[in-house]
Amino acid sequence: MIVGICGSPRKQATEYVLREALNMLEKRGFKTEFFTVRGKKIGFCQHCDYCMKNKECTVKDDMYKLYPLLKDAKGIIIATPVYNGGISAQIKAVMDRCRAVVAADRNFFKYKVGMAIAVGGDRIGGQELAIQQIITFYILNGIIPIGGGSFGANLGATFWSKDTLGAVKKDEEGFRGLRKTVKKFGRFMEKFEI
Repeated sequence: MIVGICGSPRKQATEYVLREALNMLEKRGFKTEFFTVRGKKIGFCQHCDYCMKNKECTVKDDMYKLYPLLKDAKGIIIATPVYNGGISAQIKAVMDRCRAVVAADRNFFKYKVGMAIAVGGDRIGGQELAIQQIITFYILNGIIPIGGGSFGANLGATFWSKDTLGAVKKDEEGFRGLRKTVKKFGRFMEKFEI
């Protein structure tokens, strides 16, 4: 199963693009699950070390809906809108709160495959930095990051939304990068039977 995590608190461009990626993967025969932070209560990691001692997070909120999806996932796609040149606060909270599952099982994410999508309101609004933050999370946790490869989607899929859903739907370059990244992601999972 591939779980797609949408880091936008709005039902707009980021959610649309992530759903398109999941649809592409379903056409390749993969089972997918969609999770959105929109409407969810996800508190910030307090770095209290409760999880280190008790093997669970002390904050009982909607992360407990995401944890089982992440456990069952073979592939993970994190999609974020660009906020202040980087990932959204919601995605940062999700990534930080994963400390609890890794504290419980150091191999929780080992050999899972990850890909990143970033949607910015400006053409050069921080999409690459946002993707690098997601890739850093993947590397730190043993997730194998997959980009789109040279010439168009190096680190992952990036979109220019101009702050509208209509503009992101017309972003041909963004969708070209998304198709390249999804194709490499899917092929990797198929080749290694993940």
